[in-house]
Amino acid sequence: MKSPQMNEALNRIARTMFGRERHGDVCVTCGGPVGKFRDELSRKEYGISGMCQSCQDEVFGVDGDE
Repeated sequence: MKSPQMNEALNRIARTMFGRERHGDVCVTCGGPVGKFRDELSRKEYGISGMCQSCQDEVFGVDGDE
C-alpha cells in the first residue's frame, strides 16, 4: 500500500505529463478503461504508472518486439 505522500507524488507526475490523475479504472495515458492485464508485472506497473495494458505495450514494447 502506498503512502498518501507517494500517491500525491504519482498523481502530480500524472497531471503534469497527461493532464489527469491516476484513479479508478481509467488509464492515465489514453483515458480509456483499464481492462485486463497480461500478467502480474503489468498489474504492478499499473499501480505505479496508471497505464492500461495497451499503453504499457506502446511505451515498453511487447516481449518478442524488436
